[in-house]
Amino acid sequence: MQETQFLSWIGKILWRRKWQPTPVLLPGKSHGQRRLEGYSPWGHKEPDRTEQLHFHFLQLLIMKAVCCYESLILKADGKVESEFFCQLGHFNLLLEDYPKALSAYQRYYSLQSDYWKNAAFLYGLGLVYFYYNAFHWAIKAFQEVLYVEPSFCRAKEIHLRLGLMFKVNTDYESSLKHFQLALIDSNPCTLSSVEIQFHIAHLYETQRMYHSAKEAYEQLLQTENLPAQVKATVLQQLGWMHHNVDLLGDQATKESCAIQYLQKSLEADPNSGQSWYFLGRCYSSIGKVQDAFISYRQSIDKSEASADTWCSIGVLYQQQNQPMDALQAYICAVQLDHGHAAAWMDLGTLYESCNQPQDAIKCYLNAARSKSCSNTSMLTGRIKVLQAYKAHHPNTEPVLGLSETPISQQPLPVHMITYSEVDDLSSPAKRKRISSPAKYLEQLRTDRDHLNPTQKLMLQQLESQFVLMQQQNTFTLPHNCTNLTSRTEEPWRRKLSNSTQGFNKGQNSHLPGSNDEQPSFSTDPALYLQAASTNIQTSHRMLPTSSITQGIAFNHLSHTATSGDQQGICCTKESTPSGNRSFVPEISSHTEDTPNGCAGVKGFSNRVQQLMAEPICSPNSRDSTSPNLISDNPQMSSLLIGKANESMMTGACDKVNSIHPESHTKTNNSVASLHSSVISTTAAKSADQTTTLGVTSISSPHIRLQTVNGKGLENSNSSKNTSLPMISRKPDSPIIPSMSVSIYSNSTEVLKACRNLDKNGLSNSHNLLDKCPPPRPPTSPYPPLPKDKLNPPTPSIYLESKRDAFFPPLHQFCINPKNPVTVIRGLAGALKLDLGLFSTKTLVEANNEHTVEVRTQLLQPADENWDPTGTKKIWRCESNRSHTTIAKYAQYQASSFQESLREENEKKMQHREYSDNESTSSDNSGRRRKGPFKTIKFGTNIDLSDDKKWKLQLLELTKLPAFVRVVSAGNLLSHLGHTILGMNTVQLYMKVPGSRTPGHQENNNFCSVNINIGPGDCEWFVVPEGYWGVLNDFCEKNNLNFLMSSWWPNLEDLYEANVPVYRFIQRPGDLVWINAGTVHWVQAVGWCNNIAWNVGPLTASQYKLAVERYEWNKLQSVKSLVPMVHLSWNMARNIKVSDPKLFEMIKYCLMKILKQCLTLREALITAGKEITWHGRTNDEPAHYCSICEVEVFDLLFVTNESNSQKTYIVHCQDCARKASGNLDNFVVLEEYKIEDLMQVYDQFTLVSEFIM
Repeated sequence: MQETQFLSWIGKILWRRKWQPTPVLLPGKSHGQRRLEGYSPWGHKEPDRTEQLHFHFLQLLIMKAVCCYESLILKADGKVESEFFCQLGHFNLLLEDYPKALSAYQRYYSLQSDYWKNAAFLYGLGLVYFYYNAFHWAIKAFQEVLYVEPSFCRAKEIHLRLGLMFKVNTDYESSLKHFQLALIDSNPCTLSSVEIQFHIAHLYETQRMYHSAKEAYEQLLQTENLPAQVKATVLQQLGWMHHNVDLLGDQATKESCAIQYLQKSLEADPNSGQSWYFLGRCYSSIGKVQDAFISYRQSIDKSEASADTWCSIGVLYQQQNQPMDALQAYICAVQLDHGHAAAWMDLGTLYESCNQPQDAIKCYLNAARSKSCSNTSMLTGRIKVLQAYKAHHPNTEPVLGLSETPISQQPLPVHMITYSEVDDLSSPAKRKRISSPAKYLEQLRTDRDHLNPTQKLMLQQLESQFVLMQQQNTFTLPHNCTNLTSRTEEPWRRKLSNSTQGFNKGQNSHLPGSNDEQPSFSTDPALYLQAASTNIQTSHRMLPTSSITQGIAFNHLSHTATSGDQQGICCTKESTPSGNRSFVPEISSHTEDTPNGCAGVKGFSNRVQQLMAEPICSPNSRDSTSPNLISDNPQMSSLLIGKANESMMTGACDKVNSIHPESHTKTNNSVASLHSSVISTTAAKSADQTTTLGVTSISSPHIRLQTVNGKGLENSNSSKNTSLPMISRKPDSPIIPSMSVSIYSNSTEVLKACRNLDKNGLSNSHNLLDKCPPPRPPTSPYPPLPKDKLNPPTPSIYLESKRDAFFPPLHQFCINPKNPVTVIRGLAGALKLDLGLFSTKTLVEANNEHTVEVRTQLLQPADENWDPTGTKKIWRCESNRSHTTIAKYAQYQASSFQESLREENEKKMQHREYSDNESTSSDNSGRRRKGPFKTIKFGTNIDLSDDKKWKLQLLELTKLPAFVRVVSAGNLLSHLGHTILGMNTVQLYMKVPGSRTPGHQENNNFCSVNINIGPGDCEWFVVPEGYWGVLNDFCEKNNLNFLMSSWWPNLEDLYEANVPVYRFIQRPGDLVWINAGTVHWVQAVGWCNNIAWNVGPLTASQYKLAVERYEWNKLQSVKSLVPMVHLSWNMARNIKVSDPKLFEMIKYCLMKILKQCLTLREALITAGKEITWHGRTNDEPAHYCSICEVEVFDLLFVTNESNSQKTYIVHCQDCARKASGNLDNFVVLEEYKIEDLMQVYDQFTLVSEFIM
């Protein structure tokens, strides 16, 4: 009851906060630093007086409850119920007192071993992390909520926030999935459905899927009663897309449509500074300079200062041959954003045109140092040219008055705008006029005697131009571009002060202890009150440790153009001594050379409270297990409170002490999945024994401090944890009553136990009767391997005869978990396999029109992976997908081979030169590695499952030993009863040199068989299964999804992390056996074809790893291609098991699913819901939910419409209830009679001998 009240209050409190705009989160590191906790629907009405009084009354009640709990904790004398701290955390969260909420949650976490069963606790913890922008930990907490309780009442809010955070982390596929899950949920959440639809459309735009984005935006405009601000932003996006994207038509049509969309956007929201800016860009591109400048002026008038706007104004001035005005505009831009590459480049061009090469060089260097610079190589070449020119013309004098000191360090000359002036330019009320060129001309005339010859020449030119402008009534842009209509008060400044109110302003404060040692956490409840003894009535709490860095307030949706090489935007830096980041988005200022890309979104209403503040930690940071957030040390508490009144201008970052656990279990118990408890209790034999769930350690020995830029602070003594004293407390009431049955109970006892659960008041929404802790990746095995063992030899077996291939120890050697990979060499010769059946020539003759999936990639060295510009090594491995036919790809493969033959002699010469002159060749090799890279095409995923089309090929594979065959009784995948393409069927790969299969584990961790057809070789890289957690961490650091993204590991990173890598060459006729869970990536050395498929040995290790990945996929919201529930029941029907470990794992899964089916059936019958018999047909595949993609077994929820049309679009129970709470719009179809399942369960017993 208390949890329900808390969750309902959370909803009310979030809707009654002071309204702030919804941020559209765009890619780029700094977007993870934006604060998201305050977003709200557009145009939401302020609460009336009655609501405000009611809300205030609720606050008083909650504050009174907090006082009561704190009093009870003090009086408990160390014997405190853990639930007290959980409730105290909930109440502090309702009061928006995040530091105290986190401190209370931390105490609950340390006292409650099975904390993961409490979904409300995980949800509250996720909200706290979300508030502090600790996205990595917020994602983990929210995912665990959905894992332990899929029907959680705030699931829609969780999906929404997960969508936003994944969007920040550039994991667009995951973001889209969670937005769609939020969209189909009929429950309320922070954003309206149209706002979620807008985020989905913007995701398409960010991924350069412009036609899909355009359709989504236009469909959104057709929505009835669309809020004006949403409409304005949609029109703004459409206008900017038409301006930037060449695919949307010819130039004239695009610009015309762009201007029309932007004008309509301004009709809906005249105060959008971003729309005015985009309109100015459009006018500038078609030569309407006067209209462009007016639009830019309106942009500055309507919103805070933007470096992009000033840079564009500078371009206009420069085009109109007004260098002094252009100089002033560029200075404004670089003062607002010192890392604005476009402004520095334009400024360098300006200086170069004025014959000031030294100043131009400085500007180009600043541009090249900017993270947003995409053409570093061009700038480097230009700098060299100018340096050479300067060497031959040493007496060049400055014309525009820039001194010879570095630009970033010198004081600004009199005609430049000081930083304070630029700061004032950001608001209409405090704008100051800048000296015009006329006034500067007067200054030069006054100092004529002190000018050098070049400056005197410049003075004469200025005088001539000034006289000419006075004589001729020609058009020039206004000099005083900041002399705009002022307002009484700057809205952004007011919002900035409001949004920062109450934050800690200390500077460079650190946690106590030598060398930033992490303090131990005592469980003394009095220390909790001391650590959280701050004013609980403050709505925005100060952070307990170091200060929040200053940031510039930003509007609801921030816009920028995306370069052709980057998706999304990069936020620019604020020009302050500390170098802190601001939230001014960067847009290229060149009107004639605007790269294609998407715009971000900005600014809905000036009425809406703007967001501000730097993040606590970077979402990309995975170096340390968690950020450090609060300490219970009373000395630290007093220190933190004392820091509250220090200056806001600080570059220090808050450190957050996460209480979210990082797995530190041993390798053999890395993932706590639905069967892990069985593995830990295999000795349980009696019916009265209960399964003990293994819970990972709550006190990680590897926690380090983490800062905003992802760099962990070294801890010299933090590896030692203080053991927590035992606290006596009453046993917590379990969320679900424990079961008194074991895997050795018969089905009747299971049925009786489930009915007793229902009588005891089990909620119908609980379908996991005995919850298991959420799975976690394994930590790196300990102790780490020495460096000389990080390149181990690959296990290889050479076959000489057919007898060797069928020798039983070969099978046992391959499936041994200690051997992550085995290369069986000479297999084709020993078995006399006709590999010519899989050659390109034979394939073309057999089925030349067969479909081939093509991946367009860059040709790179096998042991390296560079970004497209060749400037840095990265993990992301991009490849564009298309389709062709076998015949067409064969032509490409043959032409590529013929071209290589013509170059063979040259390559041999280069190889001999490498032998003679190693250093010279090394330099050449380095140049080859760094590009330019050649584009290649890789033919992949060619389906050979049709036994009519590929009869000869499939028949030839029956010569293989049974354990590597596609179909065999000992292959788990042969018992699925249906086809999974590429797993229990053969797939073909057609390759040219450099074709890459990125890093991955096989689907559901099944073993893999790969045979090289030839004629060329392949190079393999293999990492043992126990290290996949380390690779998962690297993927997260690089904003990659371990399961879904394409990545190519950096071998240097793996070496530093003590990860062993097997590296070997697969020659024609060699078979590579990839053991269960092994991570691998492959690159073709020559022209070759490969065939591959998966197998599932009948072993406990294979089944364990398969179910672990099934559960991890569920936690990550990724579909498992192998339906493990369906497979487990088929195994029980078809296989006799003699291995006790394998038997107990399978039996446990059967019992778990049987209990779930029985309980769900009883709940539906009690609710009066009719269950309709449906049955199953032969070869019918397993069913998945069409919404969340989890496996659905036995009871299928199908909409009435789908049932009547016989389409049978299946939903799981949770998704069905989200769409229709009482299931009125759904029909429940039954696949199996409950008696049949009970019979299968009872007949599955352990046998003394292995029987197929």
